[in-house]
Amino acid sequence: MSEHRPRGVHGQTVEALASRILSNELSEGATLDLPALRAELDVSLTALREALKVLAAKGMIDARQKRGTFVRPRALWNKLDADVMRWQTSASDDSGLFDELTEVRAVVEPAAAKLAAQRATDADLDALDDALRWMSAAGSDIGEMVTADLNFHRLLLSATHNDLLVQIGRVIAIGLAERDKLVHDANPSDDPVPSHREVLDAVVARDPVAAEAAMQALVDKSSADLARAKRSPKPAGRGST
Repeated sequence: MSEHRPRGVHGQTVEALASRILSNELSEGATLDLPALRAELDVSLTALREALKVLAAKGMIDARQKRGTFVRPRALWNKLDADVMRWQTSASDDSGLFDELTEVRAVVEPAAAKLAAQRATDADLDALDDALRWMSAAGSDIGEMVTADLNFHRLLLSATHNDLLVQIGRVIAIGLAERDKLVHDANPSDDPVPSHREVLDAVVARDPVAAEAAMQALVDKSSADLARAKRSPKPAGRGST
């Protein structure tokens, strides 16, 4: 997994190429005309090749003798790469990735809450409580709400004291951030604090079974919120995850 977001000419070139691939301007199987791309993007051949190396490392393109550089099928991309997930969620209205994200959360987060109830330190609990206060104080500020929500889930995974779960959480957060914007916009009257409070209360009570159940209920609610968001024609304000 990579969370690197390149900057400058190199970064802009990577982002521009990724955008063309995600929009199907450069479709699966398409062979890239490197001289034409270099001229269009107004970059050196070296800069273009370095950008292509980044996309190749993410499984998005490949190069073969006689065929040249081409776009690989999406099924072969590194979908757990943070940049790939960010590009997919921001470049398409297709909610398929969000549905997959909900399934991953249903597998990971209830079990993580159960572990957190067993392993969280006092410092972990204080941090989670602060995150919930932040969420409550966000009001109708969608940006603050999304950030506070992501922070709560990150801290919960951190409270498992399992480094692999923390890494998985970083992947989930990329897609969750984009999904949260959609859901919070589409469900203005819904308050996310109570469902998160139930999770935290169970963790504080050191009740693994209740913590797992509360997180499962939260993920189920998240799935229902997403379904409503898909049906909502216009963004409005605040929602929940």
